[in-house]
Amino acid sequence: MNIDQLVHDPEGPILLVGGYGTVGAELARAARGRWPLLFAGRSPGKAAELCRELSAEARRWDLSAPEPFHASVRAVVSLVNDPDDRVLRAALGGGIPYVDVTRWTARMQRAVALVSLGSPTAPTLLSSGWMGGVVPLVAAALAERLGSVESVDTAIRYDLADRAGADSVEFMDRLGVDFEVLEGGRGKMVSPLTSARTLAIGQDRTRVARIDTPEQFTLPLTLGARTVTTRIGFSSNSSTSTLIALGRTGFFRHARGDCWRPVRRRLLYSPGEGGTAAVRIEVRGPGGSLTATVTDPRGQAHMTAVGGLLGLRRVLGDDGAPAARAGLAFPESHPLPATVLPALEAAGVLIDVVPSSPASSAPSSVAAA
Repeated sequence: MNIDQLVHDPEGPILLVGGYGTVGAELARAARGRWPLLFAGRSPGKAAELCRELSAEARRWDLSAPEPFHASVRAVVSLVNDPDDRVLRAALGGGIPYVDVTRWTARMQRAVALVSLGSPTAPTLLSSGWMGGVVPLVAAALAERLGSVESVDTAIRYDLADRAGADSVEFMDRLGVDFEVLEGGRGKMVSPLTSARTLAIGQDRTRVARIDTPEQFTLPLTLGARTVTTRIGFSSNSSTSTLIALGRTGFFRHARGDCWRPVRRRLLYSPGEGGTAAVRIEVRGPGGSLTATVTDPRGQAHMTAVGGLLGLRRVLGDDGAPAARAGLAFPESHPLPATVLPALEAAGVLIDVVPSSPASSAPSSVAAA
């Protein structure tokens, strides 16, 4: 049986699997000059221009094909869907620092089990929280300021004019699947696109509704939050309303097969020339609450790449914090949360943190749409 093999070389390149896509190219440019880079994917010819720009190399690794992949690398960042965990297994087998920014919740839970059973000998960071782990990173920074956490409430404004890779709307394939969250310390099954509200996200009032994201699984484990909620809305409120209406009809439950995938994607995947990524994160604790508005004028691909870069620096011990230990970690496990917001701002992500008023902190105060 042919097996992928990665060998750890502390002086080798950073392997970016899928690194020439929309997010991968942003991450590669952000990593320019820090480390040598090696791109891998099923169509390495598409990386030719980027390789010339960054003096990098590209090699073929088709995760759906039987041919094995071999390389000696310093660390691995997975920027593509890895349905059979080939990239993760190869990194674990080679004892190589690993960062993953692409998994939805169910696949992250599977990865947690795989890593836990694999006795990893290098840091393994599952950073698939929204925007490459930016949301859980900010939540951790706010939680440290408050001292303890009761709840984390996130609202995402998805700019339909933004640049986007094909995988950026992967969540569309999960809109027909109920998911479990923690509310008041108890597990609860909820349906996507329910509990709609209208919230101020930056300068815009945006209609948002429930969505399954990995931080709703990890934040109760890492920060001890008893309630974690994530909602998403679009720069066009009419698009959000259409999506919610389709959810109510049961469209996404009945259109879950592969044959319906092009239809699901056409509902949202129409990438433009660029937009602004915006997220509102409210963390509440016994002593009060803080709300951070996180925006990136360069868009969601750039913000996700920044999250991936901070994750890469973390597993390599390159961020000024104590060296990462071997084993499983999440972004919000950062040993120095106070350094997170300055690091994000230094990378071009804008963050405005304000105390939430008692009225705005209460769940009942948010207007239902």
